[in-house]
Amino acid sequence: MDTYVFILELIGTVAFAVSGAILAIRKKMDIFGVAVLALTTAVGGGMIRDVLLGVTPPATFRNPVYAITAVCVAVIVFFKPIRHYLAGTHALYQRTMLVMDSLGLGIFTVVGVSMAYAAQPQAGVFLAVFVGVLTGVGGGVLRDVMAGDMPYIFVKHIYACASLAGALLCALLWPYAGQMIAMLAGAAEVVVIRILSAVFKWNLPRAD
Repeated sequence: MDTYVFILELIGTVAFAVSGAILAIRKKMDIFGVAVLALTTAVGGGMIRDVLLGVTPPATFRNPVYAITAVCVAVIVFFKPIRHYLAGTHALYQRTMLVMDSLGLGIFTVVGVSMAYAAQPQAGVFLAVFVGVLTGVGGGVLRDVMAGDMPYIFVKHIYACASLAGALLCALLWPYAGQMIAMLAGAAEVVVIRILSAVFKWNLPRAD
């Protein structure tokens, strides 16, 4: 089961690293900036989660595979043909960001729930959901702040609410369906809600 979680984390790392790298390219950062933003997006939420749960040093520093993966992804995305292809068309940029950000959000949300139960086996639903959402949105918030944007979580579509719904489903299914099914169902729910919210322009009420 640890291998299953590790694979999910790697997929989420790649997805979030791509979203961070693309945003950095849109902001016309150099390759170092692209790598830093990709790395921050990929591991930021997990670092916040580990500190909150008292897991020190955070997994990012104990196993460099996540950081190495994020930096390698950033370098690949920075290649001129890929960079121009992704950054040249606004619609393509938006679709790529939506898919990668949704995938990363869904995976890291349920990984956060899993880590909460691993660190605190008797954890209640509230703790598991809180840690799951924090893991899911943390990297994206850091990415947007570092890029000088209003965090995506506050202004665009249904973001944190999708993470919340997925974390809640995962936590509720956990004792009945088992870890694997609970995590897959939670991650799928996050991705579906995010995609539907983009397609149908769902947004929370906001101040005028």
